[in-house]
Amino acid sequence: MNSPTLEVHLSDDDLTSALRADAELGLTADPKWLPPKWFYDARGSELFEQITQLPEYYPTRTERALLERVVGEIARSAQAEVLVELGAGSAAKTRLLLSALSTEGPLKTYVPQDVSSSALRGAAEEVSTEFPGLAVHGVVSDFTDTLRNLPRGGRRMIAFLGGTLGNLVPADRAEFLAEIHHVLEPGEHLLLGVGLVIDPEALVPAYADAAGVTAEFNRNVLHVLNSRLRADFAPEKFEHLAVWDAANEWIEMRLAATEDMTVTVADLGRTVHFARGEHLRTEISAKFRAEGLASELAAAGFRTEQVWTDDDQRFALVLAGR
Repeated sequence: MNSPTLEVHLSDDDLTSALRADAELGLTADPKWLPPKWFYDARGSELFEQITQLPEYYPTRTERALLERVVGEIARSAQAEVLVELGAGSAAKTRLLLSALSTEGPLKTYVPQDVSSSALRGAAEEVSTEFPGLAVHGVVSDFTDTLRNLPRGGRRMIAFLGGTLGNLVPADRAEFLAEIHHVLEPGEHLLLGVGLVIDPEALVPAYADAAGVTAEFNRNVLHVLNSRLRADFAPEKFEHLAVWDAANEWIEMRLAATEDMTVTVADLGRTVHFARGEHLRTEISAKFRAEGLASELAAAGFRTEQVWTDDDQRFALVLAGR
């Protein structure tokens, strides 16, 4: 078995500096906001795993079932020698791709990327054990600032699954896709997993489950600020909201203050005022239409080679060529 290697471009101090910058910018904005990546400390990751098992939360199981159905086609089309996965986490769904790429093509190397070195190390070791002939080269970094650090050599396919592309606003999506296009060579591929626009009556409950797990996950960002920036948020005084923005065709997760309050963020030297009912946006999750996504990919220089959807048209896997 090849021992996995880990390349670190993001230290704990780097993460804290990035959190400080995001909190300074977002908490002084009007309206206030925070990026969704700060949900994911150890507790946040546990809560998200629970969310993926909830009856209301269809995206994870829908994407996995779709991937199981079409993974052979993806492997035969891409013929990838190197699979790069952005935001790999536990690499659970990736094993389907690894197996198919190894069977249907010339796969030699797996490059998982994640912000968590501990999660990445565990996933890399598991993959190395399961696929002993595969070289595993982990990259610890932020996916929005990692592309220049990806190893070259061998025909690559970059996989960005789980609907995470939808967490970026359109301008950031355009920049991100253009950067991926710049990094890839002709003949290489991008595989995207994206949520599709569906009836809001089915969509909204996926982000506001009856058991309240998503609410706890949403409030976890305040616990992160408390622990990492010495803030004194009272998370229980914020109500979880999931709102469908029909104009932008995205879900917004928000936290609404249930009373007037003043919060101190000691490491920023700031006090932040919230009026009762004031919203803090913590995530957008854009949903796509096939033609719109194809246009975004074309604007970045990609050609859409194939689109696969589930029978209910709720999720899509898109293979785009450089």
